[in-house]
Amino acid sequence: MKIDHIAIAVNDVEESAKIYQQALGVDNVEFETVESEGVKIAIIHLENSKIELMQPTNDASPIKKFLDKKGPGLHHIALETSTIEDDVSRMEGCGIEFLGKIRPGSAGTKVIFIHPKSLNGVLAELCSHPK
Repeated sequence: MKIDHIAIAVNDVEESAKIYQQALGVDNVEFETVESEGVKIAIIHLENSKIELMQPTNDASPIKKFLDKKGPGLHHIALETSTIEDDVSRMEGCGIEFLGKIRPGSAGTKVIFIHPKSLNGVLAELCSHPK
């Protein structure tokens, strides 16, 4: 596995993307809305990873709840895997708890979130990109 992206909850994804672009000297930013998660995202491509800025698109979005409770900031770390189903089975065998089931994510990925209590308070996402 490797780190795929760091996700940050924001109130205004377009304004935040401009700040990150200027601060990091990055030109390439992709915007996408993931209706199933209730978020609009900006993906900022770095040399060896990505930063994903997430803005809620509705009041039922988990990001809206996060922002209301904690304010803008680090939301989760995503780990890339090519064998998501196998990794989930292995991790469940080690006592790791997940939030829901494997589901579609942005850019055609498959994703599943690891419960923060399984990783010392850190929310983590496993993601598998399409081949």
